[in-house]
Formats: sequence, C-alpha cells, structure tokens
Amino acid sequence: QVQLVESGGGLVQAGDSLRLSCAASALTFSGYAMGWFRQTPGKEREFVAAISWSGARTYYADSVKGRFTISRDNAKNTVYLQMNSLKPEDTANYYCAANRRHIDLTSGARYDYWGQGTQVTVSS
Repeated sequence: QVQLVESGGGLVQAGDSLRLSCAASALTFSGYAMGWFRQTPGKEREFVAAISWSGARTYYADSVKGRFTISRDNAKNTVYLQMNSLKPEDTANYYCAANRRHIDLTSGARYDYWGQGTQVTVSS
C-alpha cells in the first residue's frame, strides 16, 4: 500500500508558475515510476508527465512540453511538477500516481496508486 498526497495547487494568472509536490508514504518509493495526470470535470483524465524510478527518463504530453518539468527526490519520497508559463487550459485537478512495473508510463491504466488531487486554476 502506497499513499500519495499532492500539494501546491492554487489560483494563478496566465503566465505564472506553480510547483506541485507529491509526498509518498512508502519505503520503496525509489522503486516506482511516478506520473502526473490531470482532469477537468466532464473530460477524460489525461497524461501530463512521468519519470522513471531513477529520474533518468522523463516523458511529457505535447501540450506541456517545454513548460512543465517533472523531477523527484527519492531521499524525500517526493515527486515534483514545476509548471511554468501556465495557461488557462492548464486548469484542472492534478493527480500524482505511482507505477510499480514501469510499463507504459503515459497510460493511467498502468498506475497502481493515486493521490487525492490538487486543484490548479489559471485565470486569463
């Protein structure tokens, strides 16, 4: 059992930055790939970014590439999502997730554990 808790969301203006954090309650955190997904009411959950267990490999959705950066600090059992140049279309509830098998990191169906989400709202 892995528990994930997101934080760092809030209300910002277009062009601003936010850094989301996801703290994991697991001694084996470093063995999991981690991902960020987002969802807007009435829409499907979409992939945002993912990072391998070591941090050596990262993946990004085209919509956030060049603006968002995923990173992790295994010593702190925490994964981060640095979001720069935010746009109104980035508004969503952001979820972090853990993938213990490192398979198809862009697919939410492959993740084993999910956080409760943190809301990001970007005003125009």
